[in-house]
Amino acid sequence: MNSKGLRSGWHLMFLVVLTCVGSLIAQPLVNPDTESKIDALLGKMTLEEKIGQLNQYSSTFDVTGPAPERGSSRERYEQIRNGLVGSMLNVVGFEATRRAQELALGSRLGIPLVFALDVIHGYKTMTPTPLAEAASWDLEAVEASARLAAREAAAAGLHWTFAPMVDISRDARWGRIMEGAGEDPYLGSVMAVARVKGFQGSDLSAIDTIAACAKHYAAYGFAEAGRDYNTVDISEHTLRNVVLPPFKAAVDAGVVTLMNAFNEIGGVPATVSSHLQREILKGDWGFNGFVVSDWGSIGELIPHGVAEDLSDAAHQAIIAGSDMDMEAGAYVAHLADLVRSGHVNQHLVDDAVRRVLRVKFALGLFDDPYRYSNADREKQEVLSEKNLAISRDVARKSIVLLKNEKGLLPLNKDSGTIALIGPLAADKDAPLGSWRAQAVTDSAVSLLEGMQAAVGSGAKVLHAEGAKLITGPRSFVTPSVYNTDDRSGFPEAIEIAKQADVVVMALGEDAWQSGEGRSQVEIGLKGLQLELLKEVCAVNSNVVVLLMTGRPLVIDWLAENVPAIAVVWHLGSQAGHAISDVLFGDYNPSGKLPVGFPHHVGQQPLYYSHKNTGRPNQQPIVFWSHYTDAPNDALYPFGHGLSYTKFEYSDVKLSSATLGMDGEVEVSVTLTNAGDRTGSEVVQLYVRDLVGSVTRPVKELKGFQKIELAAGATKEVTFTLSAEDLAFYTRDGEWKAEPGKFKVFIGTSSTEVKEADFALE
Repeated sequence: MNSKGLRSGWHLMFLVVLTCVGSLIAQPLVNPDTESKIDALLGKMTLEEKIGQLNQYSSTFDVTGPAPERGSSRERYEQIRNGLVGSMLNVVGFEATRRAQELALGSRLGIPLVFALDVIHGYKTMTPTPLAEAASWDLEAVEASARLAAREAAAAGLHWTFAPMVDISRDARWGRIMEGAGEDPYLGSVMAVARVKGFQGSDLSAIDTIAACAKHYAAYGFAEAGRDYNTVDISEHTLRNVVLPPFKAAVDAGVVTLMNAFNEIGGVPATVSSHLQREILKGDWGFNGFVVSDWGSIGELIPHGVAEDLSDAAHQAIIAGSDMDMEAGAYVAHLADLVRSGHVNQHLVDDAVRRVLRVKFALGLFDDPYRYSNADREKQEVLSEKNLAISRDVARKSIVLLKNEKGLLPLNKDSGTIALIGPLAADKDAPLGSWRAQAVTDSAVSLLEGMQAAVGSGAKVLHAEGAKLITGPRSFVTPSVYNTDDRSGFPEAIEIAKQADVVVMALGEDAWQSGEGRSQVEIGLKGLQLELLKEVCAVNSNVVVLLMTGRPLVIDWLAENVPAIAVVWHLGSQAGHAISDVLFGDYNPSGKLPVGFPHHVGQQPLYYSHKNTGRPNQQPIVFWSHYTDAPNDALYPFGHGLSYTKFEYSDVKLSSATLGMDGEVEVSVTLTNAGDRTGSEVVQLYVRDLVGSVTRPVKELKGFQKIELAAGATKEVTFTLSAEDLAFYTRDGEWKAEPGKFKVFIGTSSTEVKEADFALE
């Protein structure tokens, strides 16, 4: 059936009414003064000029050079000059953004452009990738990281970032797991809030803030088989209880834009999901910012098989609530005809334009279109010493110590011989990570440089690459080719390993092994890395493995045979210094895993908050829920992370064994630093709803506190639970708590906990 006919009549009127109702719900963007200015501007705009505000292009020409003479670049140049473009992405720097803005301001109404870029974990000063930052469990540090990125981006003339990515993902095969906060909706929600606050600050019109964009709405992280852009088919129960909470948290925190997702859910691409965009986001949640499509996703409705052509795609997308078209050119080509023919109600276009203009007013662009383009501020802010110091601090807080037998770590930097081996040891590019905005290639502090700076004239550091990881050029747009046959560096590596008191192995992923379009069926150490490690271990038993990675890896052999392992992720510009801070004990590691590390790739997707099933327990025969060739659980579970000191937990105490629907119960433990050095512990609180109207997870994170204690010190750590903390999307389609029995757990990870019982009445 032709979709234009399907969506006409009563269905269209329902969406118009729903949009009006949603706009009545108060949001920070909406105020009478701004709305009256938007009304006046809308009254002056032609239909084509309105649609132009819904049109976003990537720069295809040098905006600082002469006007392009022909082709699509010339067409886009003319569209900007005629007020038919609302936003541009990938125009960066003081000079380029100013010249492009001048072009737009020369149009009939002079409506300013909004400039956007994927500023995911830094503009030029790189901080850890988002998954790594989530391992810090430090909300102040994560907010500071986003503030750093906002200051640099705004100083370079940018107004808007396509971050934070708040997709929950439980499949390490998915390359974009590095861009989010991991497997848990609670942790994902609080990280989303921290990042929105960091990017947007308390005043979006301030010249050091940028508009945030929560993406990808929704369920992109649930792609089947962990394959990017793939189908998603999840229940409403999973959508509401797992996928949507971080988006709702971002909206409640004041995020002004959302990006919809490439994937479908239950046969409906997110780009044309009225359920997601009209009913939930703009209706139930009262969101008054705007929704931007992902790159070309409106045009991709055609290969999805739900749109006949680009006109049909534009028709479906605007009705479903996709306000701005990124790069598909669907709206600017077809929306005017759809309105004039009566297939699209003028109100839907006006509503979308109003939403875009609200954000431009909030950014202060109508007061001063050039306020973000300042050459002096760009020079002072970008790669400043202050920003580099913040990057280093966030990076060391993100390191997770997985294993430390015999107290091998921290290392002595004053004496002895250390062998540093591995393809990533001297690498200055991999630590920058994927989605690196305007970072300069090979600009990170390498691990070798960091260690040499840390030891000074003390310990002797010997270095050998051992084996290359990648053969050929590294590229953002092509797959990596791994070295599987060049072992020429093995002898040198083995020789220095024999000479050393301890060996540090820098292994893991190149920056381009994870990220968009980089899904993998094998998530172990690529190339010759494991073979090199085994040969080194054969000649020296004191081995520390540092895993530079964007995703969880399969490391069973390492866990069994290597005495010390730390996940050092892709930590950004100051990676080498941050790792050395932890390696030599100048900083006591405090990170915890935001996603579990599996025993085997075949366990994917893997997550701690799984359901119990009807056959959860081991039986003398095979008929129970398990693998016959691997454990069910993670090798290193969600929330796991060690310290150079030791923390002890008392039993859990409750202020009451019952919790009323309108009351609160305090849950506490006594935490003791039983070691010999100051350290920070992430105290984690989980609950289990024993009987629900729908099946409930075996554990759900509901709170955490990061506590610093001196050696020998003790502190009572208290959490407050209310019925709201126990609410979920129930069988009858309501978000509420249900009376019944609960377990509460407090501990150092999702598996190492003390527990108690209470009832909700």
